[in-house]
Amino acid sequence: MEDRYEAFIMADPVFYDVLHARQAESSPFAVAERELPAGWKRTEQDDWLVFYPADAKLPLQGWKIHVSACLDNAEKVLAAVWDYCVSRNIEFKFLRSHAALMARVSKYAPRGYSGKLVTIYPEDDAACETILNELGELLEGEPSPYILSDLRWGKGPLFVRYGSFVNRFMVGDDGQLVGAIADDTGTLVPDRRAPVFYVPPWITLPEFLEPHFAARNAVTMADLPYAIERVLHFSNGGGIYVAKDTRTDEEVVLKEARPHSGLDARRHDAVRRLELEYETLQRFAGIPGIPAARDFFTVGEHSFLAMDFIDGLPLNKAIVRRYPMINLDASAEDFAEFATWALDIYRQVEETVEAIHARGYVYGDLHLFNVMVREDGTVGLLDFEVVAPVADATMPGLGNQGFSAPRGTKGLDVDRYALACLRLAMFLPMTNVLWLSRAKARDFAKIIKEHFPLVPDEYLAKAVDVIAPESVEMVPEQKWAPEGWPQLRENLVRSIVESATPQRDDRLFPGDIRTYSDGGGISLAYGAAGVLYALSATGAGQFPEFEQWLRQRALSPKAGTPPGFYDGLHGAAFALDHLGYQQDALDLLDICLGEKWETLGLDMHSGLAGVGLNLLRFADRTGEPVLRQAGLRAAELVAERLGTEDSVPEISGRANPYAGLMRGSSGAAMLLMRAYDDTGDATYLDRAEVALRQDLRRCIVRPDGALEVNEGWRTMPYLDVGSVGVGVALDEFLKRRHDDRFAEASGQALRAAQSIMYILPGLFSGRAGILAYLAGRADLEATDPLVLRQIHGLSWHALPRAGGIAFPGTALLRMSMDLATGTAGVLLALGCALHDSPVHVPLLDPIQRADTPDPQTPTPTGVGQ
Repeated sequence: MEDRYEAFIMADPVFYDVLHARQAESSPFAVAERELPAGWKRTEQDDWLVFYPADAKLPLQGWKIHVSACLDNAEKVLAAVWDYCVSRNIEFKFLRSHAALMARVSKYAPRGYSGKLVTIYPEDDAACETILNELGELLEGEPSPYILSDLRWGKGPLFVRYGSFVNRFMVGDDGQLVGAIADDTGTLVPDRRAPVFYVPPWITLPEFLEPHFAARNAVTMADLPYAIERVLHFSNGGGIYVAKDTRTDEEVVLKEARPHSGLDARRHDAVRRLELEYETLQRFAGIPGIPAARDFFTVGEHSFLAMDFIDGLPLNKAIVRRYPMINLDASAEDFAEFATWALDIYRQVEETVEAIHARGYVYGDLHLFNVMVREDGTVGLLDFEVVAPVADATMPGLGNQGFSAPRGTKGLDVDRYALACLRLAMFLPMTNVLWLSRAKARDFAKIIKEHFPLVPDEYLAKAVDVIAPESVEMVPEQKWAPEGWPQLRENLVRSIVESATPQRDDRLFPGDIRTYSDGGGISLAYGAAGVLYALSATGAGQFPEFEQWLRQRALSPKAGTPPGFYDGLHGAAFALDHLGYQQDALDLLDICLGEKWETLGLDMHSGLAGVGLNLLRFADRTGEPVLRQAGLRAAELVAERLGTEDSVPEISGRANPYAGLMRGSSGAAMLLMRAYDDTGDATYLDRAEVALRQDLRRCIVRPDGALEVNEGWRTMPYLDVGSVGVGVALDEFLKRRHDDRFAEASGQALRAAQSIMYILPGLFSGRAGILAYLAGRADLEATDPLVLRQIHGLSWHALPRAGGIAFPGTALLRMSMDLATGTAGVLLALGCALHDSPVHVPLLDPIQRADTPDPQTPTPTGVGQ
């Protein structure tokens, strides 16, 4: 599971949501209901409540204090903080509820902010020292999780970090907006929030913090007989490391557990689970495939388990390495060979689990990441933190959604359900969606049998009988073909409209977790603008109540709403104009142009490429020269800042800037090509060529001939940061100028759109985007086999919802209705392929302006001079 999604799946079993939207169900803290003294104010900030004196004047940044607490002493700690801060006119904020705190101390909570219950804002260093001394004495001895990003004050729950007091943003090295602080020259730099204490280089650690910094650094593992060699994994509960036993030179695994952190659904912390694992491994000694426990010890407050190292690949990666459904050249023999391997792996896992049962226990945590496959084809199991005696076994406090049994499952049936899911996941690793519709197990069995005919019927039947017996509601039949388009549209629209929550201020339609970020609720990618555009563009009609919701919030945007095209105000303007509210759209553009938009990054999603394309589009529609001037200014800035072909790394993503259409250089190329169309200045086309070469530098050609973006640990074919998005821009370039390398790469990008299998269904990163790309190619009709394959393939993820059809979003953990990741994006992609009027992904309309200047007589603009 991606750790940032954890809090959003705790709030709702069907959609990603924020905990404070269900405040009545989230055990709000009692102190939040206290009456404020005269002169104090209270505001809401997502999961936080902020309290401040009306005349408070704070610096923009400085040393701020965090207070940590456990679930059972949080009320006591909050009461002490309230009494202290309110009586001294000190601004502070705290989490709204026990549920919000649980989300920050759970196993998969992001480690950078884990444990933070309260933030206190001292007016200067002297005030910081006073608060630490006085409040630290009041709270001395209160148990609390350690805040990894901070420096601990003494032995209590107070921590300190230098950072921003207000929201300020900048474009980071990866081209995305990040929180910022000012350095000693006044220049904004990223406000680092990694799970490591960090002092900015221009800041001197105050003298009163030096003893605590020294105490922190005094705790080491230098005297232990283990030398850590590499990190395997981090969670909020601790780390997993490969180490060398210096006494024997053997490789071992060290599992770390942090006290009061990494809580599971039963509120057991990582230390308690690690102690259980140590005891369990001793009980299971001698079972093939289970590592032996070697040692248990503590360093500082952290506990460690030393155990045998299983040298192999996690099963999810082992499947990917062999999986024939992502290899365009795979033969029938390849499918048969994979089936033989997968059936043998399953057999071994089942035998190991049955051996655990024979000793009277339930494993409780079977999933693809906890099975290791060695080079010789044998398997081993990992993670014994939730093992329980058969008589006591109920749903464990931790689990993988794709393998977790329904509520009420007990005893050995917990493992039997997970084994049934493994039967399917070996051949179709999409079992996360079974949480949302167990009936999909029947569909999965049919898909597996179609592509892996050697899999025995009995093998699949045993999975279906456990997961989706006859009592489970069937998924409605649907024709995934051109003639089924009217019914498909009706079913998709029904689920989208039913999900609307116009009574809420933060969102109109449930979508990805980014729906709840600044601007997300109204944005094209994740909010109302994108959904309403998709509905209208595909002929589903307009919805005045929903449009009023968008108009009201877009024209009075909340502070921090970004100006970008897919993540903010420009996209809202695009959608409002499409819906017939041109004056509203122009008013919104006026707001955008009044901000410092020229400092944005270069990409289409959030930056100048999307802004510039949108401005030029509006200039065409209105004839307004100011908009054209601004759009061409965006193109000039992109051309100036683009760099050279080799100024980007060869790897996309993570610490590097992304490649691709939405977040990479291909989006910049689209704006530069449009500027060339407007002006005839060939310099723009030259710079577009450089932009495309930057993205091709970050691509590789797979053995089957498919071009994909190289992320180092995986390759990506998708529309946003993958190769088909690059292919869109390459095809546009080739309409204007021939290039042999680009023509070859275009064909290779088309190869990437021909796979049988895409793990996600969405528009930006999934099969829907593949379909939209294919539908946008002039050489492919809706009846082309390549297009039909992707239309039918969308059925693999289709889920029943409110009498219609919906789709899961990122990670397949919850349903989504948004454009980028969910049902609206699928609707739009199907419309691109099947609707009787042209439908396009926003800004990807291939039609050029009729008055494009003659490129033989370029108009000078100064670009590149």
